[in-house]
Amino acid sequence: MKKLAEFENIIGYSFKDKNILSLALTHSSYANEHKLGKFEYNERLEFLGDAVLEFFVSRYIFEKYPELPEGELTKLRASVVCEGSLAKKALEIHLGDYLFLGKGEELTGGRSRESVLADAFEAVIGAVIMDGGIDSAEKYVMGLMKSVIESVRGSFMLMDFKTRLQEEIQKFSKESVVYTIVNETGPDHGKLFEAEVSHNGEVLGYGSGRSKKEAEQNSAKDALAKLNVSKNAD
Repeated sequence: MKKLAEFENIIGYSFKDKNILSLALTHSSYANEHKLGKFEYNERLEFLGDAVLEFFVSRYIFEKYPELPEGELTKLRASVVCEGSLAKKALEIHLGDYLFLGKGEELTGGRSRESVLADAFEAVIGAVIMDGGIDSAEKYVMGLMKSVIESVRGSFMLMDFKTRLQEEIQKFSKESVVYTIVNETGPDHGKLFEAEVSHNGEVLGYGSGRSKKEAEQNSAKDALAKLNVSKNAD
């Protein structure tokens, strides 16, 4: 009970039914090892939590990004609710420390395994909705997931520049664009990178950034702007 109370304090939700929280934290390996009853582990709650998580994230991004078409919303949601993202959030709330695992799972690193953490994270969501209802679940879920959504969306916006530039080039050429880091300045802990993007030997744009990827993205952004100017001039 002490472990359950500690976990409740971490996630900011107090369960009326402590048994459902205990169930959410119970891995199948523990249930098998201790010969618990049928379904006395978290997989059914995981099933529910998965569906609830997708719904809450879908509604949030639908309202937050009215400019995005269905296909982009789908890609954004998939990146937000993927195993890696959920496991990362599980680590943030120290979920692995509170799981009930069988000895074999424990010895093979189950407390830090992405699949175990992601599944348990969804199971806790399922437990919250069963214990407190949909409003409590939404408050809990989105309190954790908004930062993930914003981060992923930011990455998508950067990725779009390179993708869009390649799409523009492919309209008239089968040759890919080439990104080159042309300069690096500053100390190791604060370097500034400068990149250029070219096609068939012709430089299309320049960009800088605190990482090579950011510099490349900004060079693609510059190229897109110049291409647009050229088209308008034509």
